[in-house]
Amino acid sequence: MNERPAKRGFAARPGDAEGWIRSDAPARRANDAGGFTARLTIDVTPPLRGRIKVAAFRRGVTVADMLRDLLAREFPDDPGETS
Repeated sequence: MNERPAKRGFAARPGDAEGWIRSDAPARRANDAGGFTARLTIDVTPPLRGRIKVAAFRRGVTVADMLRDLLAREFPDDPGETS
């Protein structure tokens, strides 16, 4: 009988640490400097979440785009900082 090749499981972890942080997926936005994105999860109250969603709707942008722009303004690139 033919043996099936070993498959990587659904929740399998990458073998190296960089594999956890980066992926080879293309950047979602053209103006992303590094070419990679990372997910950030925060807990907010339901009323705050509602205000954020309404503000994004009124501005005609997605919540994700609005918050990325806000974070980029609050934490600009520091040329002296090393990654």
